[in-house]
Amino acid sequence: MRRLLLTLVFMAVTPALAHAQIYAWRDAGGNLVLSDKPKVPSATTYAVKSSTSYRTTKAMNRRATAYDDLIADHSSRHDLSPDFVRAVIQAESGFNPRARSVKGALGLMQLMPATAAEYGVLDAFNPVENIRAGVAYLKSLLVRYNHDESLALAAYNAGPTAVEKFHRSVPPYRETRNYVAKIRSATAGSATTRPATRVFRTVELVNGREIVRYTNKPTAGAAVIKAAERR
Repeated sequence: MRRLLLTLVFMAVTPALAHAQIYAWRDAGGNLVLSDKPKVPSATTYAVKSSTSYRTTKAMNRRATAYDDLIADHSSRHDLSPDFVRAVIQAESGFNPRARSVKGALGLMQLMPATAAEYGVLDAFNPVENIRAGVAYLKSLLVRYNHDESLALAAYNAGPTAVEKFHRSVPPYRETRNYVAKIRSATAGSATTRPATRVFRTVELVNGREIVRYTNKPTAGAAVIKAAERR
């Protein structure tokens, strides 16, 4: 009985193993059997409260924040909201860099092999490469669908072919519609961050010295300063 109680306590604090009820009985050889299903009429029922472990939650939070700098950097490069990118990563992999789907999608942003190859990814399980390519691909879908976030997310989940098949609408797939709704509800505001102005850098030679000037007006020879370079 002591062993049974210890087992139940362990299961109660381990979310992956916790069930609403645990059934216990002894087999013909006198051995204690535990199951989530009452396979014999004489089974004793034990209620086990299913809850999320505080330690597990903290671990998930640490894992998510570990990629804040990468997300901020690549979001800035593509004028995307970091919160939007985080919501996609949460929905795709739960911030697991080693995630692999049954369809072959890999890493944090669940890149398909063809997409990874298109964006020059050598190791899809490398967070640096995965986030770089995933954010760039996400931005390309937003551009493709005129910044319609629902269509871009649907294309990210089900593929652009599916969106086009249904005349540029969210496909009637339960998984895709739930995916779009989940991310849209998790992000407050737009997926994009639109800078008030574009900044241009010019270099002039005055009395043999280079003079660097910044302006919001494009001129001949001026170079655009990316958001990431303004820090």
